[in-house]
Amino acid sequence: MTALSDPPLATRDPEIHALIRAEEVRETDKFRLIASENYVSRAVLEATGSILTNKYSEGYPGKRYYEGQQIIDQVESLAISRLKQLFSAEHVNVQPYSGSPANLAVYLAFCQPGDRIMGLSLPAGGHLTHGWKVSITGKYFESHGYGVHPETHRIDFDEVRRLALEHRPKLLWCGTSAYPRTLDFARFREIADEVGAILVADIAHIAGLVAGGVHPSPVGIADVVTSTTHKTLRGPRGGIILCKAEHAAAIDRAVFPGLQGGPHNHTTAGIAVAAREALTPEFKTYAKAVVDNASLLAAELQGLGFSLITGGTDNHLILIDVTKRGESSGKVVAKALDQAGIVCNSNAVPFDPRSPFDPSGIRIGLGAITSRGMGPAEMKLLAGWIDQVVRAPADESLLRTIAGQVKECCAAFPPPGIAVV
Repeated sequence: MTALSDPPLATRDPEIHALIRAEEVRETDKFRLIASENYVSRAVLEATGSILTNKYSEGYPGKRYYEGQQIIDQVESLAISRLKQLFSAEHVNVQPYSGSPANLAVYLAFCQPGDRIMGLSLPAGGHLTHGWKVSITGKYFESHGYGVHPETHRIDFDEVRRLALEHRPKLLWCGTSAYPRTLDFARFREIADEVGAILVADIAHIAGLVAGGVHPSPVGIADVVTSTTHKTLRGPRGGIILCKAEHAAAIDRAVFPGLQGGPHNHTTAGIAVAAREALTPEFKTYAKAVVDNASLLAAELQGLGFSLITGGTDNHLILIDVTKRGESSGKVVAKALDQAGIVCNSNAVPFDPRSPFDPSGIRIGLGAITSRGMGPAEMKLLAGWIDQVVRAPADESLLRTIAGQVKECCAAFPPPGIAVV
């Protein structure tokens, strides 16, 4: 039998090759401000694109259902040990395919359909998988969302406690997707203990900040901690679960065989590399720079008259109500910014009167451009560009001009992982 031909991607599939090259150019020439995105290192890319994708590995190190796991067991064990060290965790599972499956595994480990749960509601800055009504988590469980204070837009702990005492949830989630302030895990722990709830912290957005020491850690406070491995942690697109040793067996059974088959070994390798990078002094410097950049940009935007939810930020994220500056919605502004080379997303703000499909706000994250080495000077430029776009989102000539200026600025800061553009 003749072996299959094995040409490179450019020859085998020139259309996909061209699209990948186009994405390299886009990620190089634009300010990427999606709060859930980042740049991975060349080393993470190499691991994620490795031949480990060829291997199927149902089970856990030392307890696999298929043979030939001598290498894979070492890869997964390295990822686990590094993450244990990074987060001071008693137990780590690195097999969830992403953050949402990681959260589903927590439900499967501790809940039955119909059990009561509580989490920050989506319009207040929470995540779909914390019980929002359109998610399976809001359909299979009796979900009661808590919110933020109408004046400060910060988590209203009086409401959290009142609802927890009223509903006695099995799970209490503390975690966000659009909340720019530090989370008080100890307050959540007090409430969880008062009602006998299992406390779960979802740190998908802030994992890199926790690892870098610029945000308090929930590890040792929450019973279980979930996270994605991209975003501020700068790893591949995957998920992890950290938990106390007493919950290890339940979590592992929930991930496999409860929800998943074989893990994505190439992703596990990328997670291991990212964890090693996050253990370096350079990563701590990076995490601090993310927070510093966000704080500086927030101050610059406020100086230009923008209305920031909670009045600023403590982390990597800024949420802006752009309708306070004019008639344009968040969706209109986000699309105009994209044309100007500044990529963010439209986002609901607390108590938003507008539709979720055309909300009042935009969400900005500083993880990716900080990975490029940008700092105070670029934050000031960025604030000015955002101001110009919000003032005239329909001025295509202006948008093209700004896009050119953004590209010129980006040229001085080569992105990690992209060798040639």
